Amino acid sequence: MTTSTAVRPEASPPARRKPRPLAAVLAAVGIPTFMVTLDNLVVSTALPVIREDLGASLTDLQWFVNAYTLPFAAFLLTAAALGDRLGRRRMFLAGITVFTLASAAAGLATESWQLTLARAVQGLGGAAVAPLALTLLAQAVPERLRTAAVGIWGGISGLGVAVGPVVGGAVVEGLDWHWIFWLNVPVGVVAIVLATTVLDESRGGARRLDPLGLVLSAAGMLLLIWGVVDGPDHGWTSGRVLGMLVGGAVLIAAFVLWQARNSTPMLPLSLFRSRGFSLVNIVTLTFSAGTFGAVFLLAQFFQVVQGLSPLDAGLRTLPWTMAPMIVAPLAGIFGDRIGQRNLIFAGQVLLAGAILWIGIASTATVSYADLVVAFAMAGVGMGLTFAPISTMALASVSEQQRGVASGANNTIRELGVAVGVAALASVFSSYGSYTSHAAFVHGLRPAVFVGAAIVAVGAVFALWLPKRH
Repeated sequence: MTTSTAVRPEASPPARRKPRPLAAVLAAVGIPTFMVTLDNLVVSTALPVIREDLGASLTDLQWFVNAYTLPFAAFLLTAAALGDRLGRRRMFLAGITVFTLASAAAGLATESWQLTLARAVQGLGGAAVAPLALTLLAQAVPERLRTAAVGIWGGISGLGVAVGPVVGGAVVEGLDWHWIFWLNVPVGVVAIVLATTVLDESRGGARRLDPLGLVLSAAGMLLLIWGVVDGPDHGWTSGRVLGMLVGGAVLIAAFVLWQARNSTPMLPLSLFRSRGFSLVNIVTLTFSAGTFGAVFLLAQFFQVVQGLSPLDAGLRTLPWTMAPMIVAPLAGIFGDRIGQRNLIFAGQVLLAGAILWIGIASTATVSYADLVVAFAMAGVGMGLTFAPISTMALASVSEQQRGVASGANNTIRELGVAVGVAALASVFSSYGSYTSHAAFVHGLRPAVFVGAAIVAVGAVFALWLPKRH
């Protein structure tokens, strides 16, 4: 590679302002992250009410989730690449703005297709928020505070996980499900003001865009996930599903080949020469697929099977959802001392065991006391996973590559969420249905067992992560 085509070092931001307090920086990147995280789980809690109000099918429910995660996953790398070239803060602000406007559109939805479309636009906005929040945070804080700051940022994400089901339940029960989206509007306005006044602009080393890489990666991922989502309804051997799966795989393969040949790649394949980066992304994929695929169904269990209100159902998930808010900052603070690998491995073991426990214990008449310890155990496992995975993904690459590394890790995380929801919903529909309490449990248990097995595979891979960076 000649000097003219080599990746340039990180550009220094012009006229850097006086360093901002850590609390202000965490608020500027954490509030948008909180908003995006909260929105995912608020929707999951509200699915039974939305299903009845809009007359939505199981496929519609999947699309209320996947319409967000598909463009989110497909455009994370694009947003990170555009941020490196056009300005990370600029793209971050654009993402918050799009997400806020799409939330207002979702709040106005009266038909399933309208909500699905608004969720897709939300996903486009969220794609610019997730990877750039972590990159902007890493740039804004000193090296000595970075691990702790990432841990606190993980705790803020955990707060979104914690209050999402409760806020969703309270809003749905006290007002109307549309208000779960209207809540994002004032939060988005505050986030825009904070990001504008607190964060400095920065860019990465690469200057040229990779339009062919954008098209190949986005189209390939969309086809792959769409094929997985349509598999249960249209049949895995149907021409429609096989065509999408094969077409998606071909496009992703072409994307990889193009990245290997392109002098300014959207995703430098050299990132994956790092054992830590490759393995941490495998664990990210299995963690997201197994955990959030199970959460998609478990979030509906208390309402569909036990007849609880959305608020009561949300309150019963607190032992699971509150734990990451407490554990994630501690994992960030003590991660270097204990070892990021040890925390990730422990988190996956706890998660796999907790999800398996829930699957075994779940019956139409199970008491809450039989599930609460497993819920708390799962929450601790998630808290031990969030911050160390992000820390290891950033620590495995050079400073110039942090933006694209964060984009790749978030892409794989969201890909896992979409695949997990689709795959476990497919298992559920093969064995059960919504027709009765018993039928729901008959589908829930094998789906949750599959989720536990996927997380357990990730625990095995975690053993091979590097001990130290």
